[in-house]
Amino acid sequence: MLLPVQRMEHWQSRLDELARRHGVPGAVLGISSPSWTGVAATGVLNCRTGAPVRPDSVFHLGSITKVFVTTAVMRLVQDGRLDLDKPVSAVLPELALGDRDVTDRVSLRHLLTHTSGIDGDVFVDTGRGDDCIARYVDQLADVAQNSPLGATWSYCNSGFSLAGRAIEQVTGQVWDAAMRELVFDPLGLADTLTLPEDALLRSTAVGHMVEDGRTIPVRQWQLPRSIGPAGLIASTVSDLMTFARLHLDGGGGLLTTSSLEQMQAEQVQVDAKYSLAETWGLGWARLVWDGQCLIGHDGSTIGQQAHLVLLPSQGLAVALLTNRRTPHLYEDLFREIFAEVGVDMARQPVPPAEPLGLLPTDYVGVYERAGQRIEVLIGDGGPILRVTTLGKLAEYVSDPVEDLPMVALEPDVYLVPLTGSDHWLPVSFYQLADGSPYLHFCGRASALRVCPPR
Repeated sequence: MLLPVQRMEHWQSRLDELARRHGVPGAVLGISSPSWTGVAATGVLNCRTGAPVRPDSVFHLGSITKVFVTTAVMRLVQDGRLDLDKPVSAVLPELALGDRDVTDRVSLRHLLTHTSGIDGDVFVDTGRGDDCIARYVDQLADVAQNSPLGATWSYCNSGFSLAGRAIEQVTGQVWDAAMRELVFDPLGLADTLTLPEDALLRSTAVGHMVEDGRTIPVRQWQLPRSIGPAGLIASTVSDLMTFARLHLDGGGGLLTTSSLEQMQAEQVQVDAKYSLAETWGLGWARLVWDGQCLIGHDGSTIGQQAHLVLLPSQGLAVALLTNRRTPHLYEDLFREIFAEVGVDMARQPVPPAEPLGLLPTDYVGVYERAGQRIEVLIGDGGPILRVTTLGKLAEYVSDPVEDLPMVALEPDVYLVPLTGSDHWLPVSFYQLADGSPYLHFCGRASALRVCPPR
């Protein structure tokens, strides 16, 4: 007898319908329980060519890469070649960061839990050579520290490139080769890759964006190779399900029970409410839906989006790979799937029926980090969040400056609309232990840099 989630004909139909409804050109869905795995595919890989999505098509995983990297790190920890709590400088003596104290003290645990305080969205392209990650880490010496070491949780891509450099150092291999040896090959992930030349040999998805009301392919397939450990793995949904089973079925001979438990256990709390997760493990985001504990990770990259959610209590893994960035398909489809196993997926906050009042003047000012400047302003119609994307990241957005109206949800939490969507994103205001004011938006903490004159 099939369990409700095992009715793949039904989920194929739902994937077809919901992808059309939400304007997603192509997608692949994977569902895996302890004794069964099913895959459904829909749409096209590229609107320009019309090539169909196949069950074995390759999509970008984006930041799900971080869980693969953490798995590789834990293998090296088990072998005694890395230590989660010793300074990274123990294996990278040449390391120089923007803050000397952080250089001397930052550990892999800080990097894998996004608590290093290193500015996270530094997307410097250091070329295609095998030394690109080493060169990327070298330029971190010029990057300002975003927050004190261990003081707050803030999503940090650059920290994972640094972790990838530590992997290179102790294995004597470039990160791409080390990932194959430590994770891909032992699990038989024949269609999991990091380089575009390998993607060319497969049925591979191209990202899409909406421009002038039309959905068109993006003009760049991949982010710079230097940030590979933060988000450049691409894979099939079947390979991703095999990887998920490693974390559900006892480590598959690669990870010890202790390593699995550490990755899935709470390591840090996320300071801001309604952020990417309530707590974080090693690599994994930790979710609570309907009183149930889940782990997972999302991945967003150039015109593609990926989702992976595991329900350990039932040995269930669900993944969705798409070639257009939109939250609607994921939320509608996963809500239906998890309802079949008795779990009500958490809902994003929406503005209250009654306004809660004006923004405190203490929150007004300029908050800034490497990839973004956020201005909290009082406009004629109320508070405004002006978001300016900076540096390399500005090349990947249609409009680098956006003015978003702010609606109070709670005394320290406001909502702003997600552009082109009926979704709302939380903006949280809080202070560090030393009293420093910070703003939390899209998973990132930004320090108050400029206060308005009084």
